Amino acid sequence: MKTLLKKSILIPVLAVVVFFSTTSFKNDFFEIAKQLEIFTTLFKELNMNYVDETNPGDLMDKAIKSMLADLDPYTNFMNEQDVEAARINNTGDYTGIGARVKTLKDKLVIVEPYKDYPADKAGLKAGDEIIKVGNALVADYKEDSGDLLKGAPDSSVEVTYVRQGKTLTTTIKRAEVELKAVPHFSMVDGKTGYIVLSQFNEKATSETSYALRDLKAQGAERIILDLRGNPGGLLNEAIDIVNLFVPKGQLVVTTKSKVEKYNKTYYTQKDPIDTDMPVIVLIDGGSASASEIVAGSLQDLDRAVIVGSRSFGKGLVQRPKELTYGTQVKITISRYYTPSGRCIQALDYWHRDENGQAVRVKQENYNEFKTKNGRKVFDGGGVLPDENLNIVKNSTITNALVNDDMIFDFATDYYYSHNITDINTFKLTTADFSNFKNFLKANNFSFESNTEKALIKAFDEATKEGLNDEISTDYNTLISNLKTSKNKTIDDNKDYLIGLLTEDIVKRYVYREGLYEYYKIHDPEIKKATEILSNSTAYLNYLR
Repeated sequence: MKTLLKKSILIPVLAVVVFFSTTSFKNDFFEIAKQLEIFTTLFKELNMNYVDETNPGDLMDKAIKSMLADLDPYTNFMNEQDVEAARINNTGDYTGIGARVKTLKDKLVIVEPYKDYPADKAGLKAGDEIIKVGNALVADYKEDSGDLLKGAPDSSVEVTYVRQGKTLTTTIKRAEVELKAVPHFSMVDGKTGYIVLSQFNEKATSETSYALRDLKAQGAERIILDLRGNPGGLLNEAIDIVNLFVPKGQLVVTTKSKVEKYNKTYYTQKDPIDTDMPVIVLIDGGSASASEIVAGSLQDLDRAVIVGSRSFGKGLVQRPKELTYGTQVKITISRYYTPSGRCIQALDYWHRDENGQAVRVKQENYNEFKTKNGRKVFDGGGVLPDENLNIVKNSTITNALVNDDMIFDFATDYYYSHNITDINTFKLTTADFSNFKNFLKANNFSFESNTEKALIKAFDEATKEGLNDEISTDYNTLISNLKTSKNKTIDDNKDYLIGLLTEDIVKRYVYREGLYEYYKIHDPEIKKATEILSNSTAYLNYLR
């Protein structure tokens, strides 16, 4: 009787649940269909009746990007070229000239030739400006001019380029290019191994595993895993990297979403390589996403000491969805949480300020969590290192210097005007930094800070309202003071800027492979990591 009663109650309840969920689904579907019909009708009428010629492709591209811009920067529409770029990023394999290339309106700039690959063998160097590929002038090419360098393996192409004002030509024989997830591993000293993991593509775990085993065979009893500047990548690779150092069956990350099927818990699935050897993970503001899963999980599990500066703070997971005509949309489907339960997402894209900008989670709003050993860790602001060196200090002006290629261009000029015989003893001086500041003046480097933009806008409004005469003196004083402040900011960031300049210059002489050898001698974070690892008591104290 009780069973029948339970069933009689349960069936109506289930019916109600199904009714409401089905109704909700139908309402959502109707609303989506309604809005699509409105948009399709508008798009058709606009293109058929607008007074001037329209480009439907450009209009749709702008419409899609504007729609997605209100969500977050990781939910993106990907055309066929973007899909191919994502494939290369995930697999690490493609056919080409073997160089990082920047596409500009009238030229292709070699940013970094990869050692012993086609561009390098053809004599191209960082800073070379390709103006012609085969018979095609880059300035006249209507499509993506970067495609001109692509082609079948062993096919050749002649390029015309400009180097330090001189026009030169060379022939490049294309080849298959392999982008390594682990571009470098070696011994720092007799007992300390060093592994650089630069991206989480499909080879990340296999290459890291190989490096770890090789270093152990060389006598490594402790490991430095360098994730600085690693923007992330595949989630499963991050979990498997953690698995190299922790036992099978350990919770690594949890994802939570409004869509039930995306709510998942991820555990380590394999036997580890070493669960005891001391590990230090290096991170900085460029360590994001999968890098933060590895660093955050190993920190939560008290399996590694984290050294460096606060990571980027990306606690969101994306998944690509196939669309028509070879396109895709990459959608943020969930947030991820490390073993302690924290989400390290630093920017709130869903509660923006009055200017529509995402706001950073305030420190007073961070929530406290506990590691396996009971240490305090916090959400909302990336992964905070156990040893915070605060070496990287990105500011508006330093970002502008990088984005405007001032660092890159100075390094190019430096390379062609200096003959360095022993790169490992290389060090930029105060005189070099003064030369850099003179270089900025000679190249008319300038940028408007947000403060300046706000002041200029306010003064323009005052001019329209006829109030500018009363405030012009104060306005000019403020603008002058801001310029002085910007110049001072460059000096305040001297050490950071010298670090960026040094990195770019060293790569010109000994490629990226040589840069890591240089790091082992001069990098303060590697020095600190080595110091901690050499003292077992100090290492364990961080984890207690």
